[in-house]
Amino acid sequence: MNVRTIAGLAREGGVGVETVRFYQRRGLIPTPDRWSSDGAGGVRRYGEDDVRRLQFIRSAQVAGFTLEQIKELLSLDAGEDRIRARELAAERLAALDRTISDLEQARTALRRLAQACQSKDTGPCPIIAAFQGEQT
Repeated sequence: MNVRTIAGLAREGGVGVETVRFYQRRGLIPTPDRWSSDGAGGVRRYGEDDVRRLQFIRSAQVAGFTLEQIKELLSLDAGEDRIRARELAAERLAALDRTISDLEQARTALRRLAQACQSKDTGPCPIIAAFQGEQT
């Protein structure tokens, strides 16, 4: 079994040690017992399952899932809970669609402002005026 310290786990997961601890406090990653050859104190050791779990969390975050949703996904059984996993994915897709729509509207508005700014060299800049709430 390949074991690592919390620093090694964090490095393999592409996060900082404090992020791993934060995930532990949120119940996303278990906190192992301290291990020592002499029975005193010791260091926590993390295995391959912990690495996979951390990678799952990071991938789910990239997809836009909240930590609460990720916690629920982690609790689901891959073979038995497909319906709930699909529901969570559908909710996330709907939220992404809304975000994409909002971003497309923002891009259209900004493009219009940039063109208006480029079209004349005198008077107030339409971009700055728009952000200040002024009418151009």
